[in-house]
Amino acid sequence: MRHAQGRARRAGAALAAVLTWAGLLAGAAGCTSHPSGGGIGEAFGKAPAPEDVIRVVPDDGSKGVRPERKLLVRVPSGRLESVKVVKSQDAQESPVPGRISADGLRWEPKDPRLSLAAKYTVDAIALDGHGRRSARHTTFTTYVPDERFIGYVTPENRSTVGTGMIVSLEFNREIEHRAAVQRAIRVTAKPAVEIRPHWFGKARLDFRPERYWKPGTQVTVSLRLRDVEGARGVYGLQYKTFSFTVGRSQVSVVDAAAHTMQVRRSGALLATVPITAGAPKHTTYNGTMVVMEMLELTRMNGATVGFKKENGKGEYDIPDVPHAMRLTDSGTFLHGNYWAPDAPGHVNVSHGCVGLRDVKGGSSDTPAGWFFDRTLVGDVVQVVHSNDKKVAPDNGLGGWNMGWKEWKAGGAVK
Repeated sequence: MRHAQGRARRAGAALAAVLTWAGLLAGAAGCTSHPSGGGIGEAFGKAPAPEDVIRVVPDDGSKGVRPERKLLVRVPSGRLESVKVVKSQDAQESPVPGRISADGLRWEPKDPRLSLAAKYTVDAIALDGHGRRSARHTTFTTYVPDERFIGYVTPENRSTVGTGMIVSLEFNREIEHRAAVQRAIRVTAKPAVEIRPHWFGKARLDFRPERYWKPGTQVTVSLRLRDVEGARGVYGLQYKTFSFTVGRSQVSVVDAAAHTMQVRRSGALLATVPITAGAPKHTTYNGTMVVMEMLELTRMNGATVGFKKENGKGEYDIPDVPHAMRLTDSGTFLHGNYWAPDAPGHVNVSHGCVGLRDVKGGSSDTPAGWFFDRTLVGDVVQVVHSNDKKVAPDNGLGGWNMGWKEWKAGGAVK
């Protein structure tokens, strides 16, 4: 599912002992219906939609926003509890300073002018006039001059990631001269390993080694795109070098038939956790997925991914899903669940997500909180024994589902 999201902490704390969540019969699926048959949309239908509680300007998903446009977060009633705005530019994140007004109704940035060629992420939590908490996550990108192109790079500069991370560049416009652009991008590693590119269409270029990165690897991404012609009359803007570090190895295997997830560090079993996966009509993808981002609290609305009732409203609309870890662009999450406590370990009830037991508001003492606290962006999650197809290589960071020979054939430079 495609849900609104909020960026959250990335935790990699070492574990001192192997834990087993035996006997915790609780459940989660950010895409679930309650096993008793009552729809989540019914259970949460009276709560206002987060976009009605928290208003963000520019609109979510806006592109080409001019630098003179005003950035504003407000609530018509109640109060803003927290607002976090992050600017991503050339794979480097920086916070956008701002303040909440004394009456709690508005947040505005200290510097009103937006930066060119940047992506802005807004995460806000607020209480409405009835004391109900909502979270909202929005993004927008700012204007890039017509004769220029840029690539938005994943992961972030100086980040520590899991061994499954794939270097991915999303270009702001289609690239016609792919070989020229590919030659201007170099990805290297210490210790050295062969790294190859693969194009998905004309606006995305991913890089990966044949197998997962070794822990401790230092990866450097050099963009020499300035003045490189990507399409007729359109030239690159960036001349930057980024780097990231590969942390410890963690691979989690979700068995949809057994309703369990085995979490392993460096091959050793860390824990076996009860889970709930996709229900028979909404099965979970098989295959290898990578944690793309981590959200302490987010909204999940079925209407955004096609799960609608006859009246057009989502089959579910949960404003405060805790401990959400995105696995695909199409909306598969591994997340906490407090509304289906009897599902994990017993029955699959979600709309395609993988659910772990949690409590409203989230807690580190639950299976979902425990896993969230020990997960890095870039960690691997494998799903087996689900009655569904394998996830597509371009759905999220799914490139590990493509064989090495086919991957190498996807480069523009032969």
